[in-house]
Amino acid sequence: MITRFMTEVTTVFNPFSPKAKTARLFLSFLPPNARAGGMKISTRLLPRTSKEISFVELKFKDGKEMKLDAEKLGIKGVTEEVDRHSRILARQEELNGN
Repeated sequence: MITRFMTEVTTVFNPFSPKAKTARLFLSFLPPNARAGGMKISTRLLPRTSKEISFVELKFKDGKEMKLDAEKLGIKGVTEEVDRHSRILARQEELNGN
């Protein structure tokens, strides 16, 4: 997963729900030095009885924001969406010569 273009990651999930697996895995895929690299990571844990859906919200360096439903997409779908936009940003960076 390409994480260098992400500036902010927000996750909301119920840690006791099996449907929260995608959000937990996504957080584990972030590199250990992500916070030091300027990425803001925030997590909100829902109570055990909560019926709210789990989601991952992302902001990229170009200002694009994504709110991904972690329960429906699964970890593969979430990483594909992140990589799709990150590859576009990488291509633009190459073309600009940065």
